[in-house]
Amino acid sequence: MSRWSATQLAGEETGLDELSVKPHERLADWLAEDMAAVNVLIRARMTSEHAPRIPEVTAHLVEAGGKRLRPMLTLAAARLCGYDGPFHVHLAATVEFIHTATLLHDDVVDESERRRGRPTANLLWDNKSSVLVGDYLFARSFQLMVETGSLRVLDILANASAVIAEGEVLQLTAAQDLATDERIYLQIVRGKTAALFSAATEAGGVVAGAPDPWVLALRDYGDALGIAFQIVDDLLDYGGSSAAIGKNTGDDFRERKVTLPVIKAVAQADAAERAFWVRVIETGRQDEGDLAQALAIMARHGAMDAARADALAWAAKARAALQGLPDHPLRSMLDDLADYVVARVS
Repeated sequence: MSRWSATQLAGEETGLDELSVKPHERLADWLAEDMAAVNVLIRARMTSEHAPRIPEVTAHLVEAGGKRLRPMLTLAAARLCGYDGPFHVHLAATVEFIHTATLLHDDVVDESERRRGRPTANLLWDNKSSVLVGDYLFARSFQLMVETGSLRVLDILANASAVIAEGEVLQLTAAQDLATDERIYLQIVRGKTAALFSAATEAGGVVAGAPDPWVLALRDYGDALGIAFQIVDDLLDYGGSSAAIGKNTGDDFRERKVTLPVIKAVAQADAAERAFWVRVIETGRQDEGDLAQALAIMARHGAMDAARADALAWAAKARAALQGLPDHPLRSMLDDLADYVVARVS
């Protein structure tokens, strides 16, 4: 009996409403055995015989918590499609290594000091260690991909890795540029976030030998879910607690990132408001109270509400993509997960 089945039975006996459990927690419960295997594999592959700093830096981030949402998406996609082999575990570990590598690199680029509520690796060690350990994890991820013996899976995840890097470079060039519009923003988000979500779900379907329509549906689900997820993350930076987002509230503003709430506010700005955005984003001259003023301008133009409406629309697209997949408890959890991703911001 799976842990989730036991939880369901306990809920029936105690009157506990299973809907009170968050979707990602239900997913984690259902996939507990698979995730345990993933964690064992991650710990085994993040070791290094000659460079002890590699497991030190990796463990600091990998074992800091986090929902492990991306590897769970791979496991869920494979199980939803009836897979009972071993390689979904390899792919889930691959996805987590790619994600961890990008986080290590991102924190160097952004000069971040907090990640998942803890000091960043680049702050505790140094930038060189973070970059090189990130490179090591990318290499490890490709070793894991190859072990599946599937060229199609290798193609999906290799392409995703390239798209992620491309998205990060695009964000770097678009940062601090108020000419960045919603089209460019979406391209950045598809690269830096949605590419790995969609690769995670698509690879799970492929390793399970699912028919092409199912694989396409899983890819579309991951893409839309990833976009909704990133929009909400950008919203939380202006309205969430530090504990909820695992970094300091307002970091995007201080780092002068042009995210969707800013784009929407700039599009409706009058001359005085535009001068404000030019000063704080393009020129980089920020004074005390500027974050509060940015929030007031966004509220005046409904920028946060409009961005949340976009996130809701992408969540709806994610749910619609699932309709062609088999009826399964995991499909219901993935459906609920799309709603939950947006519900993180009110």
